[in-house]
Amino acid sequence: MAISLPEMVVQVRSGNFKSLARALTIVENDLAGSAEFLKSLANRETPIIGITGPPGAGKSSLVNGLVNYWSGNGKSVAVLAVDPTSPFNLGSLLGDRIRMSEQFNKKNVFIRSIATRGSLGGLSSKTIEMTDVLKAAGFDYILIETVGVGQSEVEIAGLADISVVVLVPESGDEIQNIKSGLMEIADIFVVNKSDREGADTFANNLKNLVHGRPQLIPVIKTTANRSEGVRDLISAIESHTITKADRKPFLLAEKAWKLLQYKRMKSVDRQKLFDEINLAYKNPDFNLYQFIESMN
Repeated sequence: MAISLPEMVVQVRSGNFKSLARALTIVENDLAGSAEFLKSLANRETPIIGITGPPGAGKSSLVNGLVNYWSGNGKSVAVLAVDPTSPFNLGSLLGDRIRMSEQFNKKNVFIRSIATRGSLGGLSSKTIEMTDVLKAAGFDYILIETVGVGQSEVEIAGLADISVVVLVPESGDEIQNIKSGLMEIADIFVVNKSDREGADTFANNLKNLVHGRPQLIPVIKTTANRSEGVRDLISAIESHTITKADRKPFLLAEKAWKLLQYKRMKSVDRQKLFDEINLAYKNPDFNLYQFIESMN
């Protein structure tokens, strides 16, 4: 028997995974009740950790390591894995069962795949909305693993509170691109597969690049498939200070911009949007979806 929207909201907030999965499907596919459900979401402060980087960097192995540690210590973790889009059915090509099968029997771990649906940066408006649904479920940590598509990885900065950029020693030839692009959004750099030749040199070059910046960016060496360095990455994440007052209104404005674009409201003045959201965010009952509704 189908449950009502208010009942679904209550069950999602209580951590019912079956209702959470149903709510995510409704939101992802714009089914009846999607808009009302989003506007009913409470504003919960759950750390959103973006794991991004080029394909083959070992992002899924790192995510597995993070989930194993936190879930083993009694924390609840949600993973939203952004996959390439199938050209046939607009679904994801990789899927969570292939990449994180060891996590499925854990009662405090929830995993969901989402297709990019043509978004060049690997994130779509649906990613934003589904992340906010996960926040409403009261997890201790939410991990967003992007598909990894080069410089457009910077889109994760508009969603995550902490952006972890995963690279491999072979990325050393692209150090100038890193300096001009990913450097702007990285809160933590990870040099994965650090058992490979050139890992120490590449890590040292990264440390030289981040030296002297206003906020020190940690450079962590890992070999995720052997669980080496994962604890160091966890320490860097847990000790990272989220500068909510300065950064959050900007991130919310970026999220609102993508959602408004999705609703075909491309004539909105982005600067005016930032100014208004910066003011509205001071209200402790701020709800992004109610804010967007007021602009229609």
